[in-house]
Amino acid sequence: MTSLYSDTHRALQEAFGSRPLADFLDAHHVRDDLSEADQAFVASRDFFFLSTVDPDGMPSVSYKGGPEGLVRVLDARTIAFPGFDGNGMFLSFGNLQGQGKVGLLFIDFETPHRLRAQGIATLSVDDPLKGEWPGAQCVVRVALDKTWVNCPRYIHRHQRVGTSRYVPAADGSAPLAEWKRLDFVQEALPEGDRRAAEREGLLDLPAYEAKVANGEA
Repeated sequence: MTSLYSDTHRALQEAFGSRPLADFLDAHHVRDDLSEADQAFVASRDFFFLSTVDPDGMPSVSYKGGPEGLVRVLDARTIAFPGFDGNGMFLSFGNLQGQGKVGLLFIDFETPHRLRAQGIATLSVDDPLKGEWPGAQCVVRVALDKTWVNCPRYIHRHQRVGTSRYVPAADGSAPLAEWKRLDFVQEALPEGDRRAAEREGLLDLPAYEAKVANGEA
């Protein structure tokens, strides 16, 4: 397994006197797969953060949430997760479809605990696993090449309150996103969303912002 570090990492390690520690962590802490404990942790998450890069190398990071079991551990070096309805930009998924390289951060704010991973991702709208996540539009599989547990020292503790109401139900149905009721986005919406927004009633920007401020969006 290749080292995590490049010349710029090494220069900073030398400058701050941390190279022996960095070497130790690289040699004894970074893995090319998930341990049994890591697999259980990943499988228990209902959210994670996904990092991708565009064709120019510009990074993007997004939050991915869903039901517990959002990420399936297929084996020690392969994981999969669904793509649900979003804002239609497909920034993360377009990046991983084009460049492949991804970083993932799995975190528990209550314990606290966190695991980082890197790998190569592929996306499919016909993946046989898609039916495992009701409402999924596609499935992403990631072939992992590096994983490591990070120190939890600076993780602020937060208590989980509840699951987002937008997580698809067992039949794949989910409430319409409140922002899709905004009056000025109607012409840009797919027809089905536009009809749903009309049924529920359109919102102007102040009304939508009030919902966001009250935690109703």
